[in-house]
Order: sequence, then C-alpha cells, then structure tokens
Amino acid sequence: MKKKERYEYNDLLKIMSMLRAPNGCPWDREQDHKSLKRYLIEEAYEVLEAIDEENPSKLCDELGDLLLQVVFHAQIARENQQFDMGDVVHGVCAKMVNRHRHVFGDEEAETPDDVMDIWEKIKKEEKGLTTQTQVLKEVPGNLPALMRSFKVQQKAAQVGFDWDNIDDAMLKVKEEFNELEQAYKSGNGACIEEELGDLLFAVVNVSRFLKVQPELALTATVNKFIRRFEYVERCAAEQGKQLTEMTLKEMDALWDDSKRLEKEQEEC
Repeated sequence: MKKKERYEYNDLLKIMSMLRAPNGCPWDREQDHKSLKRYLIEEAYEVLEAIDEENPSKLCDELGDLLLQVVFHAQIARENQQFDMGDVVHGVCAKMVNRHRHVFGDEEAETPDDVMDIWEKIKKEEKGLTTQTQVLKEVPGNLPALMRSFKVQQKAAQVGFDWDNIDDAMLKVKEEFNELEQAYKSGNGACIEEELGDLLFAVVNVSRFLKVQPELALTATVNKFIRRFEYVERCAAEQGKQLTEMTLKEMDALWDDSKRLEKEQEEC
C-alpha cells in the first residue's frame, strides 16, 4: 500500500489484512484473541487518560489505537470464517436501532431514566433473560471489582432490592466497618478478607446513591495521593533530605502544606 495524505476506514481494514497475510508482519501473524487481551485493556485505559487530560489530539490518537484492536480481532475472526468487521458494524447498528425505540420506533422516553428502563427491558428480551439473577450474572466478571459491584447493585435495585435511602446505606457501611474490626481482633485471615469485601461493597452502595462512579472516584484519589507525595519528596530534596531520613511527623507537615496549597489554588 502506498502512503496517502489521508487514509480512510477501508484502508485500515486492508492494512490489517496485509499485516496478517503470509508475507506480512511476523508479530501480527502470530497473534490471537487471547494474546491481544492485554493490548485491548491497555488501549482502553489510554483513551480514559486522554479524556481525563482533556487532550483532544491525544484522544484522537488513542481512539485510533483502540479501533485498531477492534479491527485486529475482527480480522482474526474473518480468517477463522466466524465473522468480519462488516458483521461487527451491522450488529452494533442493529442493536442501537432496536434499543432506541423511543427514537426509531413507537416507544416514548422523556427522561434519561426512561431511556435506561427501555434499554434494560430490550436487553433482557434480546438475551432471553427470564430472571434477575441471570441479569446479575450478565455483568462481566472481568470488570474491575468496584465497577462490577456498582453495576450489580444497580441491576438488583431494578426489582426493588435496595435501601430506601442513603442514610440506610451509610448505616450499613458503619455496620460492616464494626464487623471488620471484630474480624481483625479475632485474627481470622479468611474472615478479615470477607468482611473487608463486605465493607467495600457497602461503600460502593453509598457511591451509587450519590451518583458517583467509585472506580473514577478512587482513581482520582490515587492521582491526588501521588501528586501530594511528589510535593513531599520535592520539598524534602530542597531541604537536602531523603524521605527515609525524615520522621513521619515531618513528612505529615509537608503533606498538610500540599493540601493547603491545593485548596488555595482551587479558590483562585
């Protein structure tokens, strides 16, 4: 294929076909669905990072990398005579039209909640799900645990299996914390792990009532921790010290300085 000023969608399909051909790329030829799993995950997270950075150019680039993974999997399936990229596109178009009957059909939806109700109802019809337990089991087990917990709780709530209000959800967090404390005092490792899981699940319930995605909230907190830690280490270096030479009290003082500076910047 010759270099072009601007490539199009069909060029991508042709490039992938050429890479997988007998005289193509040795690395691309030896890949299969399982070997590519890690790259699919990595590219998805790089898209998220570009979104968080609010960098349109980087987002465009990372979306291309993610699209490449979709095309790669479709090409492998085509070679195995299972499906091709055309089938993928047809399938998602048919799904969007069918699940948006309030746009393409006679259903009515006035609010986003109405839309989600229609979506879930049609999804159950498409998959032939007859019980809510089947709906819960449809949530992918490979999702990050916080995200999976959130989605499972959402779907359980669809049939009324939910707390009446956030106050009850918060009381459950306190209850689970007390049970974790008791498990810790017992020294039973298996019990500690179970109770810690129950506590995390209860915290996710609170986040659901607050309409906050726990995965995103925790990611933001991790980034904040790294940012503040960087400040502490930089200040220590300016004082001619290594962190290992400082007391916890000294490091805490720098940590508090970092928090204060962040709050001042937010107020500006």
